[in-house]
Amino acid sequence: MKLIDTHSHIYSDDFKDDIEEIISNCRKVNIGKILLPNIDSESIPKMNRLVQRFPDVCVPMMGLHPTSVKENYREELENCKAWLAKGDYCAIGEIGMDLYWDKAYVKEQQIVFDTQINWALERELPIVIHARDSFDEIFEILESYRNSNLKGVFHSFTGNTEQAVKAIGFGFLLGINGIVTFKNSGLDKTVGSIGLDHLILETDAPYLAPVPKRGKRNESSYLVYIASKLSEIYQLSLDEVAKTTSANAAKLFNIELK
Repeated sequence: MKLIDTHSHIYSDDFKDDIEEIISNCRKVNIGKILLPNIDSESIPKMNRLVQRFPDVCVPMMGLHPTSVKENYREELENCKAWLAKGDYCAIGEIGMDLYWDKAYVKEQQIVFDTQINWALERELPIVIHARDSFDEIFEILESYRNSNLKGVFHSFTGNTEQAVKAIGFGFLLGINGIVTFKNSGLDKTVGSIGLDHLILETDAPYLAPVPKRGKRNESSYLVYIASKLSEIYQLSLDEVAKTTSANAAKLFNIELK
């Protein structure tokens, strides 16, 4: 059984004192790859250093996170684009829209999202979408790319069944993390109404630790709790959940599991 954590921020300062142990914990539970989404110019050096340190496990993405879209968004985009040109990145991410924290830069978020979608199409890379309180806005943008080769994942999917079906209709996968283990999230019912072949697994570490670790710092090895929950929902073995979701992730991100 090999698992892929398709979304983890273990390059952040939350892990600066025990990253060796974090990676060791992953190896013990057969986490074969950890995909690292970028945030902005400040996170790039940390992310790249971690990839250099653990090149067999860590795989980077490049993109500008919507909550980092401010007055200087053009400068931030240029920086991401420059790194994209000289690095080996598995996706454009983490990108999208976030209307939960701040609505002051909605127009700029739309411009930045659209720009990065075009990077993905030019480079034939998937996109990793952050969609907080913004499904309608994101679906509207994706509509204009419906007949393109655009592909990707709705990271940390928390929508309802209708939104899940719509996302899948655009050719996207759904990233499922610790929220599916939360008692009152309702995500287990949404997930149960669609097929496992539309899902990939993620932790979003250090955030959203799954039950029984809820409230603690999340880490990539906790992916096994999410896989176990899906095993329960679908009444499948843990190996079958791992096999299907890892195959989905490997295909989407064009990575090889050894």
